Amino acid sequence: MTSAANPEDTHTDWTALLARTSFIELGARARATALPDNGTARELCGPFDRIESPWLEPQGIVPESDDGVVVVKGELDRRPAVVIAIEQAFQGGGIGEVSGAKIAAALSLAASDNRNGTPTVAVLLLETGGVRLQEANLGLATIAEVCSALLELRALQPVIGVIAGTLGCFGGMSIAAGLCTRLIMTRESRLGLDGPEVIESEAGLAEFDASDHTLIWSIDGGTQRTKTALADVLVLDDVTAVRSAVIDAVGHGVPDKHRSQRIGELRARLEAVDPANPPQPTDLAALWAKAVPPKGDRR
Repeated sequence: MTSAANPEDTHTDWTALLARTSFIELGARARATALPDNGTARELCGPFDRIESPWLEPQGIVPESDDGVVVVKGELDRRPAVVIAIEQAFQGGGIGEVSGAKIAAALSLAASDNRNGTPTVAVLLLETGGVRLQEANLGLATIAEVCSALLELRALQPVIGVIAGTLGCFGGMSIAAGLCTRLIMTRESRLGLDGPEVIESEAGLAEFDASDHTLIWSIDGGTQRTKTALADVLVLDDVTAVRSAVIDAVGHGVPDKHRSQRIGELRARLEAVDPANPPQPTDLAALWAKAVPPKGDRR
């Protein structure tokens, strides 16, 4: 597959861009503490608790004392909230046994708070390549626990996913992103089950050229994912804009059916695509809009 130019993607709001404080350029801890109301953020299981992976050092990798996941509890627009951020600079945001357990436990505790009368929402800041290869099956198992805890919580309160950075969200954690109540992306971010290099290595260059950045963003990029309704909001890379988008997403509450539950809608989209003659990325949004009834799932 080759890329095609998309004139809409060249538009840039330079005034807003120059005035912004970049969310992408922040580390996981700064991102997690930037979203809660001022003075309310409190980190749980921080670096001084030294909850780190026991599997990395035997493989010659220096572990981190937070295992690449930051959990912050606080308030979001005066509502109790837990913000969970994955550090993309550590092992490519890979999820291992400990980091995955931190995410699952934080979501489960938020669900427990809800059942005990404290309505607590959750925000997932997803910058991850998926399972940490050094922990293989342990990572796969813990992502299943993350998804299970997410499903438990989203029935009670919104779980908002944010994919902001250029690393993107791939692998098992892309499934977690798909389960979120609402998903927010920047134009710079990407979302996919398999990364471009994985597709190229498994299916060949003719299937997907991983060096073609225009092609990658035309399929996995935040603009395309929002246009095709696989994400809900496209937001500027700006701390204030991201925080406002998260608060607005929380305000939508828990829907009657989450996107992942609208099976008929998803089936209609798949049936609209001819594998022998796949559409160009620029045509996909219009194709799917025609395939799906305008007022939700009618199947």
